[in-house]
Amino acid sequence: MKSADIEKLGIENIGTIHYNLSFDDLIELEIQNGECTQTDSGATTVDTGIFTGRSPKDKFFVESSSSKEHIAWGDINQPISKEYFDELYRLATKTLSNKELYVMDLFAGSSKSSRRNIRFISEIAWQAHFVKNMFIRPEPQELQDFTPDFTVINACKATNDRYKEMGLHSEVFVLFNIEDRVAVIGGTWYGGEMKKGIFSMMNYWLPLENKLSMHCSANVGKDGDTALFFGLSGTGKTTLSTDPLRALIGDDEHGWDDDGVFNFEGGCYAKVINLDSSSEPEIFAAIRKNALLENVVTDESGAVDYSDASKTENTRVSYPIEHIKNHEPSLMASHPKNIIFLTADAFGVLPPVSKLTKEQAMYYFLSGYTAKVAGTERGITEPVATFSACFGEAFLPLHPTVYAKLLGEKIDKHGVDVYLVNTGWSGGAYGVGERMSIKDTRACINAILDGSIKQSEFDTTRTFKLHVPRTLGKIDPEILNPRNAWSDKDEFDRSRDELAQMFIDNFKKYQIEGGEFDYSAAGPSIEP
Repeated sequence: MKSADIEKLGIENIGTIHYNLSFDDLIELEIQNGECTQTDSGATTVDTGIFTGRSPKDKFFVESSSSKEHIAWGDINQPISKEYFDELYRLATKTLSNKELYVMDLFAGSSKSSRRNIRFISEIAWQAHFVKNMFIRPEPQELQDFTPDFTVINACKATNDRYKEMGLHSEVFVLFNIEDRVAVIGGTWYGGEMKKGIFSMMNYWLPLENKLSMHCSANVGKDGDTALFFGLSGTGKTTLSTDPLRALIGDDEHGWDDDGVFNFEGGCYAKVINLDSSSEPEIFAAIRKNALLENVVTDESGAVDYSDASKTENTRVSYPIEHIKNHEPSLMASHPKNIIFLTADAFGVLPPVSKLTKEQAMYYFLSGYTAKVAGTERGITEPVATFSACFGEAFLPLHPTVYAKLLGEKIDKHGVDVYLVNTGWSGGAYGVGERMSIKDTRACINAILDGSIKQSEFDTTRTFKLHVPRTLGKIDPEILNPRNAWSDKDEFDRSRDELAQMFIDNFKKYQIEGGEFDYSAAGPSIEP
């Protein structure tokens, strides 16, 4: 790595450039620098400061000819002028000047026809470690002529004192300039900003090439049958796709092109709150040397207390995908046979498993429903419905219907079966009912993947009109139709209609007269 390659970005008087260091070298430096400590499993752990999650209100795209044509502007995709971007860009490069820097050149996308070359620049060793975990590591010969398609300048120590004058929300800034192919980050140390920032860019680039980008995990069976798992945080996307009997393709971000499914990343990023070795053995075993824990609590011996949420509920670990024993080395597979939408319904209304029609698949994909539960966020005292289009609206620069249209085309072309699986509550809402056991949820997933669910007889529920099996293996039949699991049937009906109305209200934004995405008839309808 030549200093001139970095200096042309406006970073001056560069000290040592630590270029694509090995894990051993990064770990040595992050401990030597006092950034991280080591745990008794061999993993390192970092405290990301006051930001223990992303800062979505501080994410902006530069207004340009390209962005104006394609981006769906609104609360999620906010515009910033080129003038203000340039000012904050200079602040970021000034912050990194006169420093030792860590530079990582990595791939986003395992498919050579779809991947992008990404360069990350930071003054923090653990941030280089994080992206080395999360993205695809080139072979030495691939680095010889590596030219970045996009550059991320992470100046986490920079803060924007003029944010009020600029009309921004805080001192933090996460800015994307599509035309100049660069992003700048300031004011937040949270590593996930880099990961999700590149995901946002892949969500911009690929659909314009008629390739579907997806917020999902994926695995593949011994017979080559690929499955996709869509779901928001806390629904079990990482846990359920990590299966000792199926090879993991990836746990979070994928593309789907004419050749099949491919991972964007080379690592996994799992929540570890209340992690234990019995319920999630593969993830637990992956937390070893080269893994990087975030915001967990340890004792003097380096033992981690995974139940301690005193820093945050959003404790995390990143690790190379090779830490999962049964993974697909190519990070690619054929077109999916099954798609599974995961939801953690804290209202206790949705069935453990439902088979969806094509129209229902489009409805629930655009709805992207799950529910937050009491205690997970300040001020939440009862279940709160969350709707995130395509199960990842926060990362979609284009209008959600662009992704839905691509999904529908691919479902039709490849004859994919689609299911809705509730990993949330049964027999009552949160605080009254019980959470679905991982054992029962896995039994539902296994019945989908081995095809045995198709041998079941199905009933259709009222209001939501979901097709649920009467029996399914050893699962208690009483919980398969959610109303049967509630002791107070009147209370179930009230909760069901309340949730149905939330779905109906949310979907109104897609009901445009003459529009091709009015799938409201496939959603719930409240009967008199």
